[in-house]
Amino acid sequence: MTRRGEPPRAWQRMLSGRRLDLLDPSPLDVEIEDIAHGLARVARWNGQTRGPNIFSVAQHSLLVEALAVAIDPGLPARWRLMALLHDAPEYVIGDIISPFKAAVGATYKTVENRILGAIHLRFSLPPEHPAALARLIKRADLAAAFVEATRLAGFAVPEAEKFFGRPEMSLRGIEPLVAPMAPQAAETNFLRVFRELEEAAA
Repeated sequence: MTRRGEPPRAWQRMLSGRRLDLLDPSPLDVEIEDIAHGLARVARWNGQTRGPNIFSVAQHSLLVEALAVAIDPGLPARWRLMALLHDAPEYVIGDIISPFKAAVGATYKTVENRILGAIHLRFSLPPEHPAALARLIKRADLAAAFVEATRLAGFAVPEAEKFFGRPEMSLRGIEPLVAPMAPQAAETNFLRVFRELEEAAA
């Protein structure tokens, strides 16, 4: 509880002990272990998915990175890392579904972009996505949404096509990434891929 006269608390305490200020995030308060832990416990589709486990944002991030490579097999490790981290701010602000984002307006996006910029700087990445990479990640993100919608969230194919479009890429081999994992498995896989890409990009 905030004492009378004090500004409201705007930071989140992480299990690492870091305190991330949501309004003025510092790269020094960003830890990949906190990101992986949080994303593995945030549910996509507000939890309205089939299976005994949630489909987490960590799994969605792994799926988007894999689809980005399916679109561009020569994608450098540095850009693959940015694809993996495209939803990383949700480790602290949660996954708000698109209809609610539209209702909230630009304030949410401003906070999200500040946190993403701090995350990128923490891992020596550009603060913002280059335009071509942003388009590629958006395409992979929509493809992931189509797959998740039709396989996990109960959407009929025509309905998913209306909102997300039909993926124009090979979806071969993605089944393990679409089967909902227990949080610890999702966290472990996210960290493994992150570290492989970070090493390759160094």
